[in-house]
Amino acid sequence: METIEYTIRQHVFFKELKEEYLKLIVGCAKNVVFKKDEVILKEDRTADNFYLIRSGLVAIEIPLEGHNPIVVQTITGGDILGWSWFIPPHQNRFNCRALQPTKTIAFDGRCLRNKCEENHDLGYDLLKRLARVLAQRLEATRSQLINLYEIR
Repeated sequence: METIEYTIRQHVFFKELKEEYLKLIVGCAKNVVFKKDEVILKEDRTADNFYLIRSGLVAIEIPLEGHNPIVVQTITGGDILGWSWFIPPHQNRFNCRALQPTKTIAFDGRCLRNKCEENHDLGYDLLKRLARVLAQRLEATRSQLINLYEIR
């Protein structure tokens, strides 16, 4: 069985991360499993964690009162979920729901923020990595919106 540390080391998000930073990050991580239809993140709630999806399928959704949520993106094993833990006011911007049983490594956001405050180089490194994820998500959302408006 792969350890948390091994999985983190192999993941593209953490590729070429300094050894000292890796050790700090592993200390904030634990395995968490979500059942089908379990809510992982809830919009407007405190963003306490971010996740490395090991396996499964997760919908990133915008809730609409009285209607089905709008699925902004669906992510799967190998993806990163959650960035609000890093950016004040540390509130989730979307709902995220497991579409099937989903195995993750959960990182405690407060633990990581404290480590970033103690080591600004670590914080800057993580910020650059999160910015890449944000850019990819914005591009995916842009493509989805273009497809939506081309249909109409």
